[in-house]
Amino acid sequence: MVDYYKVLGVKRTATDAEIKSAYRKLARQLHPDVNGGTEKASRQFALVALAYRTLSDPQERAFFDAQLKKLRTGFQTGKESVFSTANPHAQRMRRAAVQARFDGIVDRLIEAERRETFALQQAVFTTVTLFLSTFFVALFKPRLWDNFRGVGRAVLITLFLIGLWHLAVRLKACFDHYTYQPRSIHDSIINARDDKADKPFTRFAASAFLIVGYAASLAAGLFVGSQAHEVVIFKDLPLLFDHQIRPDLIFYPPIAVLIVDTMHMLASKID
Repeated sequence: MVDYYKVLGVKRTATDAEIKSAYRKLARQLHPDVNGGTEKASRQFALVALAYRTLSDPQERAFFDAQLKKLRTGFQTGKESVFSTANPHAQRMRRAAVQARFDGIVDRLIEAERRETFALQQAVFTTVTLFLSTFFVALFKPRLWDNFRGVGRAVLITLFLIGLWHLAVRLKACFDHYTYQPRSIHDSIINARDDKADKPFTRFAASAFLIVGYAASLAAGLFVGSQAHEVVIFKDLPLLFDHQIRPDLIFYPPIAVLIVDTMHMLASKID
């Protein structure tokens, strides 16, 4: 049986603050990102996370303490059981059962960590691509629509609609995963559950960041474009650079987000 107190390096009488302090110290040292992202580092970090999750919960800690006490009592009294017997076959069965349970818990923790990392990457890729593509579209004002005809315009509109739907789905997923709606005092009294504990941003703050970031990217692109219209290289590329602001420019940022997110998803699956 794994002793979670030894894993965290604390005494069995450690307070919640001491357990949290020990966990934070070990988490900084053993985090997979700090140790090259190896499987061994992931398992060490998962074990520390499991130990903290068990000992930081009063009910889980009480059950774990009872199991430790039962195990020690079995050894001290000499009572033979599958948990305390010195029989080598029983010991192997006990170790195999404990290892299987531990491996299952660690695998679930690693998978949860991977899903969380992938969700964060999706949120970053989507918002950064939206802001950057808005900036460059406002800067260059490409004339793709004017140079396309029937089929080309149909493809452009189709990609825009798919990209717009994709962008809406991604932003909704980001809001659901990372934001919460503050409750009124009445709701807080009636319903004790609060999403604030595991979601870092309010929906208002996330919405404001999205709107301000988009507006800033648009304004920066227009400003830089207005200052760069005399550059010779831009004059020689009429397909990619124009001075006029046209309605078809709204097509390109969602298409850029769709392309970048699709490439990111394919790269993640290959990896």
